Amino acid sequence: MQNVGRGALALSAVLAGVAGFVDAVGYLDTGGLFVSFMSGNSTQAAVDVPASLALAAVPAGIIGAFVVGVTVGGLVRPRSRRAQAFVIAGSGLAVAIVAVLALAGPATLWRAGVLAAAMGALNTLFLADDRARIAITYSTGTLVSLGLALASLLAGRSRTAWRRPLLLWVSLVAGAVVGAFTHRLGSPAALAAAAGAMLAAAGIIASRARRVAGADAG
Repeated sequence: MQNVGRGALALSAVLAGVAGFVDAVGYLDTGGLFVSFMSGNSTQAAVDVPASLALAAVPAGIIGAFVVGVTVGGLVRPRSRRAQAFVIAGSGLAVAIVAVLALAGPATLWRAGVLAAAMGALNTLFLADDRARIAITYSTGTLVSLGLALASLLAGRSRTAWRRPLLLWVSLVAGAVVGAFTHRLGSPAALAAAAGAMLAAAGIIASRARRVAGADAG
C-alpha cells in the first residue's frame, strides 16, 4: 500500500465500503455465502465436499465468477482515471441489473455470481506489476498489511503506515454493517443503493478525468 496517493486511498476506501455492503447483502441472500470474500467461500466449498459435490459446487461457482471478474478487469488494465471509471461503472451496472432481477424472487446462484464478478473487477483498479497494490474486497491482505505496519510502528520505522490498512478495513466492515441494516428494506433496494454509489463514484472520476484533459489541452 506504499506510494498510494490520497485520491486513490479515498476511492479505495469508498469502494471497500461498497464491497462490504454488497458482501453483506449477498451473504444474507444466499444464507451464508460471500460475493467478495473468496477465502470464506473456499473454506465453505472444501467442507461441503464430504457431504455433497453438488453442494460444494455452489461456492465454487461463485469463486469462479469472481475470478472471471478479475480477469475482465485485468484485460482492461485501468491505469487511467477514465479506465478506472469504466471498470467501476461496469461493476455498478452489473449490480444494478441484479437489483432489478432481485424483484423476481429469492437469490439464485447465477445472480450471486454476477455480484461476485462485479466485486472481483474492483480489485484491478490499482495494479502494479500485475499485482493489486490495494486490496479492496478482501480483508485478510489488509489485516496482514495492518499487522506489518504495527510492527513498523513498534520498531520505530514508521509512525503512520498503519493508518491506510486500518482505514480500508474499517471501511469494509462499516459498509457490511450498513448493508446488513439496509437489507431489511429488501435486496432490490439495498443493491440499488450500492449500484447508485458505484455509478456516482464512476461519474466523479470521469468528470475529473475530463477536467484534467481539458486543462492539459489548454
